Amino acid sequence: MAHSLLIAVIAAFLWTSDPPAPAPSTAGAHFVGSKQCESCHAETYASWRQTRMANVVQDPKLHPEAVLGDFTHPDPNVTFTLDQVAFTYGSRWKQRYFTLIGDDYYVLPAQWDVAKKKWLPYHVADGTDWWTAHYPSDNMQRPTGPLCDGCHSVNYNIATKKVTEWNVGCEKCHGPGSEHVAHPTKSNIVNPARLDVVRANDTCIQCHSQGRPKSNPIPDASGVAKYYDWPVGYLPGQRLADIWTFEEHKLGTADFYYWHDGTARKNRMQGNDYVQSLMAHRDIRCSDCHNVHSAKHPSNLVDEVNDLCMNCHMHRFVAGPGTTQTIVEHTHHAANSPASQCTACHMPKIQVTIPGTFVAAHTFKFISPKMTQQFNMPNACNQCHQDKDAAWSLKQLATWQTVSPWSLQ
Repeated sequence: MAHSLLIAVIAAFLWTSDPPAPAPSTAGAHFVGSKQCESCHAETYASWRQTRMANVVQDPKLHPEAVLGDFTHPDPNVTFTLDQVAFTYGSRWKQRYFTLIGDDYYVLPAQWDVAKKKWLPYHVADGTDWWTAHYPSDNMQRPTGPLCDGCHSVNYNIATKKVTEWNVGCEKCHGPGSEHVAHPTKSNIVNPARLDVVRANDTCIQCHSQGRPKSNPIPDASGVAKYYDWPVGYLPGQRLADIWTFEEHKLGTADFYYWHDGTARKNRMQGNDYVQSLMAHRDIRCSDCHNVHSAKHPSNLVDEVNDLCMNCHMHRFVAGPGTTQTIVEHTHHAANSPASQCTACHMPKIQVTIPGTFVAAHTFKFISPKMTQQFNMPNACNQCHQDKDAAWSLKQLATWQTVSPWSLQ
């Protein structure tokens, strides 16, 4: 009875909910910086300031605590000094170091592996990322302006090479805010929560995807055409697909970007993954799982992993892990063990961010060991059972009476 009532309530809500409002007009507005938002949104601002979004890049002279790499001991990979570092970039998986030459930043040739606490070389090899065909191989001839900075700042101006602010500030997702600061109304600021699902998710996908602008190459102030690796000209509320295209994939083939089934191989491709997923087809939003204003949970999640997933995929619910199954019965692993985390099977860490460090896929599908046998693609089971092979995993799965054997093909 309660189950039927819950479904009826949800169905009624979906049926009677107002359609998303059109994107507010921010025409004529200009960027003012996140600090201008603090006076009215003090709690949200303070919470956001603690997130990695707000601290992607840091000036080590102003924030010496941001430096994670060991500059006190010599290392053959480190051919520069801390004095040459204008910005640190990253803090969770890796940290890279930008230097300023003229009015351009460049990535120095070593990066710090945060987990393993060691130096690794940094160089994007020729023939990997698409843009390597358009830039010399030398790091010092690959400026971060066209290749990075549009996603690490608000309002990067390709003509002046200046930004309103570094890091993922409020206006990166809400659009230029001068009109809203002067006259705060819902009609003159973009709120992704009030956009249709496509435009709402585009706000995140603008930087969490691998692709290229449709207008590449784009002339700079001097008329020199450059190739950009971020969606130049995009503003929140617009349709990203009008100016941005994903890297192409052909099923059954693998390349630098994709595995054979279309799952991403590298980091910063959450959007490429997500749009293929059943979650996207059911109009789930990035913000249903992530709160970019909060660092309370890892990856800006709105709750602990299983608690978050079970909000929708609850026991005995139509979208749950079987109408009569508990989590233990569904996963065939002990309660509260790593393998009973929903993400262990549905978001395996198979996407490289630095050599030896991988991040979670966002297709949410179970990748069978059969894919490993056929395509040498990593699977969910052997991410944990690394001392076993795919054949062993398939044999174990075959004993699971609650799983259709056809789903493992």
